[in-house]
Amino acid sequence: MKPLLTASGLHITFPARRGAPPARAVDGVDLDIGAGEIVALVGESGCGKTTLARSLLGLVRPTSGSVTFGGAPLSYRSGALKAYRRRVQLVLQDPSGSLNPRHTVYDAVAEGLRIHGSPGDERTAVASALARAGLRPPERFFLRYPHELSGGQRQRVVIAGALVLEPELIVADEPVASLDASVRGEILALLLRLRDELGLSALVVTHDLGLAWNIADRVAVMYLGRIVETGTVEEVLSAPRHPYTQALLSVLPESPVPPVVLAGEPPDPSRVPPGCRFHARCQVLASGEADRAGLASACRTRDLPVLDGRGRAAACHVHGTP
Repeated sequence: MKPLLTASGLHITFPARRGAPPARAVDGVDLDIGAGEIVALVGESGCGKTTLARSLLGLVRPTSGSVTFGGAPLSYRSGALKAYRRRVQLVLQDPSGSLNPRHTVYDAVAEGLRIHGSPGDERTAVASALARAGLRPPERFFLRYPHELSGGQRQRVVIAGALVLEPELIVADEPVASLDASVRGEILALLLRLRDELGLSALVVTHDLGLAWNIADRVAVMYLGRIVETGTVEEVLSAPRHPYTQALLSVLPESPVPPVVLAGEPPDPSRVPPGCRFHARCQVLASGEADRAGLASACRTRDLPVLDGRGRAAACHVHGTP
């Protein structure tokens, strides 16, 4: 089966101040998302995952590389982008910031229909989207304002605003990060139900590997502008190969191993280190394991290839598949 969305050789750089090298926010990424598939894009803040997601939405034009949707390259002409954004919708982290406090729920959900000039009965479409998002009976919410809703209800309104256009793919950026723990499970269950009932695909951007375990079919772990490990959720989270993935998993409450405390902060994306970009913080290198395997020099000096975005792979000289 051909993927629904494909990113190939994606690079995104931003100019730096005072003559510094440009920041390589996305530094070579291949990624596939299949029809009806949920992919979790995981990593620390600042690793480039939100910039990558915005590029897949057509909000940031890549410096090089391409995005393909439904077998056709993404065009950046205004008319083509408008049509594309009907098929690919964004769900943001903070529902309070996503909703205009002066608009009713009805107007918030109907906004996309009005922008795209959708035919058909608007009231029926809005009611159907709210019901699919779990707000029933939908008419009871039409005239409410965001401040009259709970956090979970506001996030459902945001999701309904995406669903009303009947997209094929949703990009959800930290969709439950601002919600109480009791509500997170409901929203994740909703996304899974939409996948099962509508065949909806989703890219879920998150720093939480526990969330990925509960919702994703596949996981892509990102560090300093590149995907460093990919695989099914069971493969990556049950037997992580990359030291960075191992460190992220070690701090989960249910982890069977002691927490791995990474030294320092992620490097500046305008000064990506040579060799493995994780080597300055790598516990495998620091422990002497890489040296015993005769690979310490390679870790520090030899770059790793871009992962192809599918199958099981890790960009690590010691434990991966270079």
